[in-house]
Amino acid sequence: MVICPECESDLDIAEEEVGEGEIVSCPECGSDFEVVGIEPLELSPVGGDDEEEELEEESEDGDE
Repeated sequence: MVICPECESDLDIAEEEVGEGEIVSCPECGSDFEVVGIEPLELSPVGGDDEEEELEEESEDGDE
């Protein structure tokens, strides 16, 4: 059983059916994760950091 790092719900992912680099989504909270390890299955958040950086850049540009 794989637990969502965001909302801690069961992701219901068959560990043998996913490969490294694949993107999986949580049906409960909608967060996307990249598979970064297979044994054991490890997930890394996708997209969150880029969106925050873009928002920071936009607010900096608007101050000029």
